[in-house]
Amino acid sequence: MLSLDLAGLINSINYAVHLIVHGRIARRTRGQAEQGLEDFEEGIALAMGAFTEAAVSADPNLMLLAEYTFVIQELESGYPEEKEALASYRAAIADFDDAFRALEVVKVLSIYQGVEKAFPRKGNYRHNGCPKDAFHVAYIGHRIRLQNTLKQMGIDPLERSFREKRIQTCPIAQTAYGVLQKKALEEPQA
Repeated sequence: MLSLDLAGLINSINYAVHLIVHGRIARRTRGQAEQGLEDFEEGIALAMGAFTEAAVSADPNLMLLAEYTFVIQELESGYPEEKEALASYRAAIADFDDAFRALEVVKVLSIYQGVEKAFPRKGNYRHNGCPKDAFHVAYIGHRIRLQNTLKQMGIDPLERSFREKRIQTCPIAQTAYGVLQKKALEEPQA
C-alpha cells in the first residue's frame, strides 16, 4: 500500500515515471524489449495505484500533486517529444501552479468569501454553485488534454487505461475541492 503522505506519493510517482519512460525506450531497443515491457507494465501499475489512492483519499491537494508530479516528471524525462505535446505539458504545469494557489486561498475564509463575490453567478462561471476558479479550470483543461491523447494512433492499451483512469479522477478532484469551497463559503467570518 502506498503511504499517502506527500513524500510517499511523490516518490511513488517519480519511480513509476522512471519505469514507464525506461520501458518505452527499452521496448524499442533490440535485445531489451522484454525487460522494457516488464518495466513499463510495473510503472503503469505503480502509477495507477498512486492515482487510485490519491482519489480515494478525497484530498484535492494529493490528487493535484499526483498529476503535477507525473506531468513534470514526464516532461523532464524527455517525454513527450512532439512540439505540440510539449506546449500542452507546459500549459498543464502553469494551470496546476494556479490550482495550487487556489487551494491556498480557499483555506482563508475571509479572502475566499471576498473572491467569490467577484465571480459572476452565471452557470458557466460556476461548478456546482461554487466559483469555477483556477482549480476547476486546471482540471477541466487537463481532462480535455488527456482525452485528446486518447485519439493518438497506436497508443498502448495499458497506457490508454492509465490515461482513462486519470480522466476519471479529474471530476473526483473537482468534487473534493468543491467541498472545501462550500465550507469556506458557508462558514461565518470571525
